[in-house]
Amino acid sequence: MLKGIRHIIFDLGGVLINLDYTLTEKAFVDLGIENFQALYSQMKQTSLFDDLETGVINRDKFVAGIKEFCSAQLNDQQICTAWNAMLLDFPLRRLQLLQQLRPYFDLVLLSNTNEIHEEAFNKLLHESYGVNLATYFDKVYYSHKVGMRKPDTQIFKKILDENGFEPIHTLFIDDSPQHIESAKTLGIQTIFLQPGMTIEKDVFLPKTSK
Repeated sequence: MLKGIRHIIFDLGGVLINLDYTLTEKAFVDLGIENFQALYSQMKQTSLFDDLETGVINRDKFVAGIKEFCSAQLNDQQICTAWNAMLLDFPLRRLQLLQQLRPYFDLVLLSNTNEIHEEAFNKLLHESYGVNLATYFDKVYYSHKVGMRKPDTQIFKKILDENGFEPIHTLFIDDSPQHIESAKTLGIQTIFLQPGMTIEKDVFLPKTSK
């Protein structure tokens, strides 16, 4: 599966960190935003979430935007806590895999994320293992910092160009089909993690080499 691969681009949510989108939906419904699923899901979202993920708006403007969807008086912490509810855990085996792969492959992280989640998942990692996520990678691309998000092919082109990666030698692992299809158009090799699949169980063998 890894024959000819020299560079691996990892998605974050659903690949490295376990997620449960229903927990965030439930949290916002409990706060009084009953139509939250229509506003946000893994496959589709409104411009408020797109703007947060591409850095067009910051935390304060996002929180203010969420308040417009709810008649109840919510404070900023309630909204951030509900938004972070989807973030579960980083299984230790996945972090160990990254350490094992690092000597043999260029490792890049590519995530559609935002400043609220970045702070939360790094806090989770630090509390659990005393590390920061960026320490496992040669380079990290967060959508809210680079101003682009998947499935826009430009963010894949940016990674290829900046790092001198050839698509045929580059593997992209993601759990969203629209992101996989976008990478494929550039000739990048891909693995789509379907529901129930994990990188430790379905992708990497115990011994890995170039």
